[in-house]
Amino acid sequence: MRQDLFQSPDYYLLDDLLTEEQKMVREAVRQWVKQDVSPIIEDACQKAEFPTQVIKSLGSLGCFGPTIPAEYGGGGLDYISYGLMMQELERGDSGIRSTASVQGSLVMYPIYRFGSEEQKRRFLPKLATGELMGCFGLTEPDFGSNPAGLLTYFDDDGDHIILNGAKMWISNAPFADIAIIWARDPDRKVRGVIVERGMEGFSTPETKGKWSLRASATGELVLDNVRIPKSNILPDAVGLKAPLTCLSSARYGIAWGAIGAAMDCYDAALRYSKERVQFDRPIGGFQLVQKKLAEMVTEITKAQLMNWRLGVLKNEDRATAEQISMAKRNACETAIKIIHDARQILGAIGITGDYPVMRHMMNLESVITYEGTHEIHLLITGMDITGLNAFK
Repeated sequence: MRQDLFQSPDYYLLDDLLTEEQKMVREAVRQWVKQDVSPIIEDACQKAEFPTQVIKSLGSLGCFGPTIPAEYGGGGLDYISYGLMMQELERGDSGIRSTASVQGSLVMYPIYRFGSEEQKRRFLPKLATGELMGCFGLTEPDFGSNPAGLLTYFDDDGDHIILNGAKMWISNAPFADIAIIWARDPDRKVRGVIVERGMEGFSTPETKGKWSLRASATGELVLDNVRIPKSNILPDAVGLKAPLTCLSSARYGIAWGAIGAAMDCYDAALRYSKERVQFDRPIGGFQLVQKKLAEMVTEITKAQLMNWRLGVLKNEDRATAEQISMAKRNACETAIKIIHDARQILGAIGITGDYPVMRHMMNLESVITYEGTHEIHLLITGMDITGLNAFK
């Protein structure tokens, strides 16, 4: 097991743009990743197991719902602090960041934004500490990029509803205590429902055989005549805009997170290029290796600047869903290219668990697809700048 010697690239001195609190938040998560994630993550990936022992620490660090107000158990932090948290977590592993991102943006956020006061008081404090874990059920077997086609539905049953349907590719599903399920009501409107572990007819079979996000728990949500009290319906979540708003919050975190993975691979490649000697000199002294490294740090710097500016806009409540979409797509594309170049610099050893590069490479193949594929985000930008809908 190699020691985690990561040093963050900051070619344009972006730290000068951060507050002391933001830097303290980043440093706390960075040190935790070095001490608690890096030593175990390769083994977890090889075994295809999510390291559940990190859940309590993630809660203690404030990584669950950091922007949720403190009165509900959240951190009350700004969005740049949140982004930096996700950057550092994904620097450790995309699966760790996914767990925190789902918990904060896709479970706590919809309850905070669309839930009743009773729902907020009941669920948010326990979700913030990790005492309760959640998942988000929108994607279905036949509807991913087109969530408007979702088939999950519920019927009225007096003080209860009867929920039927299926969701798949759901992060955290195998161990989630609650699930935010998006389903059609009797009037065909999309509604959000809190489904709790133990409700009869609700099961969460785990997805096996993944070559990506192997240290993340993924599963299905099976809903077979699940009887749920109407008090579990999110009162202010009506229409598809509600779940898409949640996804925008999660995509914002991905934009920062994917660059964290890129930074980890760049740092590993740079360090290796100075140590690895061929033809009587370090390979970092060869022009083609320097070309790769120079391009890598350039693209990281551009993405860092984009993410920081997006964070400022989020803090000012001026960031649009389309701007977030652009940042998510850019970060994923940038990260995949950087990770590929890092693997080439590392040569054969780059495919082993001695370095994090191959693990990040496999993970990003999922990250570039979930919460909006590369192509879907391109079309979102295209529609925004032209005013013309290319989806139909």
